[in-house]
Parts: sequence; C-alpha cells; structure tokens
Amino acid sequence: MAWEVFSFIGTAAFAISGALIAMEEKYDIFGVYILGMVTAFGGGAVRNVLLGLPSSVLWSQTFLFIVASILITFIFFFSKTIINHWNRWGTYFDAIGLSAFAIQGAMLAVNMNMSLYAVMVAAVLTGAGGGVIRDLLAGRRPLVFKRDIYAVWAAGAGFLVGIGLYSHDWALYALLVVVATLRILSYHYHWELPISNS
Repeated sequence: MAWEVFSFIGTAAFAISGALIAMEEKYDIFGVYILGMVTAFGGGAVRNVLLGLPSSVLWSQTFLFIVASILITFIFFFSKTIINHWNRWGTYFDAIGLSAFAIQGAMLAVNMNMSLYAVMVAAVLTGAGGGVIRDLLAGRRPLVFKRDIYAVWAAGAGFLVGIGLYSHDWALYALLVVVATLRILSYHYHWELPISNS
C-alpha cells in the first residue's frame, strides 16, 4: 500500500508543479501537458534505465497517467486563479513530490536488493530527476544546482530507507513529512551547503 500512496502523491505533486511552471512560462496547452508529464514521470524513467528495468514499467502506470492528465487539465483551465499563488505554493508541491518520489525510488531499489549506495542514488534520481528535466526544458537553472539544500534531502531519505526504515509503513509516512518539511525550511531560511572559496 505504501508504494501506491507514494507513487500517487509524487505523481500528483510533480504534475501540478510542472504544469504551473509551464503556465508561468506562457506555454500552450500541448507544452503544459508535456512539461507536466515529464516532471511527473521523468525522474522515475531515468531511474528505471539505470536500474535496468524495462520501459514497459513506465507505460504500465495507466492510473497515474490519468491522474496526471486530470490535474494538468485543471491547472491549465484554472491557471488564472492558481498562478498568482505559485510563489507561495509551488515550493510546497515541489517539496512533497521530492519527498514522496525519493522514498518510492528507495523502496524500489531495496526491493531489487540493491546496495545502500544504489538505494540513495535511486532516491535522488526519482526525487530530483523530474524537477531537473522540468527546469531545463523551462530554461531555468535546476533547483538541485542552486545553493539552497534540495537533493541532499532525497539522499537522506534513501539512506534511511536503505538501512531498514522500509519495513514500517508508518515510519515511511513520517519520513515523507520530515523530508518535505526540511526542504521547505531550507528554502525559507536559505540553508546552504558549503561552497568552494577558490
């Protein structure tokens, strides 16, 4: 059950995030759908390739494609009301998507008996990959390359799942809240990783 929940939350949050950014950039309806879908499914697709999973895994997610399509359609037709609140809510949707997909990616790698390092990489790719593709297609610098902490939270989620948190659903849901909250706090309070002085 936890797998389906995290897949649904991540897909919904990133579909909304991608569609809102497309609307901000004045994309037409086709562009809005493309950016929303790429954001929702791009990270998982990259992860699947690196983990050696067949492409049929992506295309078998019919329900999630329907969910993403409905949400993107809603965003497109009600964008005038929603877009004004993007600066307030966009970060929250992105943080929820990052957290849910990081945990989902880590769960998949654990199920495949991958090493702890592979679990963490799967978490980062799934959690941050869709957002990176979204930002590049929208002509923006990806959040993962900005100074405020982003992908590190996904790696942390992967680490915790990899060392055994996976066996308790309640712990995974708590981790979702913690990781999303940390991402939001790092954005609002400008927490940064060290940078080179050279």
